[in-house]
Amino acid sequence: MIDLSHVRAWVFDMDDTLYPREQGLMRLVQARINAYVVEAVGLDPESASVLQRQFLDEHGTTLAGLMANYTIDPEHFLHDVHDVPMDDLEPAPRLRDQLLRLPGRRFVFTNGAREYAGRVLDRLGVADCFDGVFAIEDADLTPKPAPSTFRRMLERFRIEPRTSAFFEDTPKNLEPARALGMATILIGDGHGKPLGDHIDHVAPDLHDFLSALTFKEAAA
Repeated sequence: MIDLSHVRAWVFDMDDTLYPREQGLMRLVQARINAYVVEAVGLDPESASVLQRQFLDEHGTTLAGLMANYTIDPEHFLHDVHDVPMDDLEPAPRLRDQLLRLPGRRFVFTNGAREYAGRVLDRLGVADCFDGVFAIEDADLTPKPAPSTFRRMLERFRIEPRTSAFFEDTPKNLEPARALGMATILIGDGHGKPLGDHIDHVAPDLHDFLSALTFKEAAA
């Protein structure tokens, strides 16, 4: 039995969390990021891909790594890499129903750009299910898992961490959430990364996890 009866604020990562990774949207974004690195840094595609993974591990996003090591226009980067079609992203009426039955407030916390997040949520049909979206611009381009970005998100929405839950597909992004007192739920397999005891629950599928929360468990 999953007991999240204490939760009053439900915080969700967006990409590969609110929709299945298999729908491939992030592959399109990653391809555009790789192409951007090729052009900006002057590397061949294979070397650019290696550098991109290094930036993700060390800085949280490719953009943060590029800004730390090169001179780029972050606004141009965000627009360019997120300019992808949404054709393969499927509307999610079941997710909408599950979100609306959660007691309390609901938020999106993403390292993606604000305009892109709006497009994704509109395509899924869940934009109006959320009380707020915290995108990378709201963090002054400092991505998860920076603890300061988590604190900023919590302060922005006046969330009490000990009565909140955070859903995320990247294990290391759950570490600061757990340190702050949030309940942590990993969606998916963690991309092969170590999991650790900072993860309270692991769910292969967001729908299945939310379905396991009954009104009795999730209500005050």
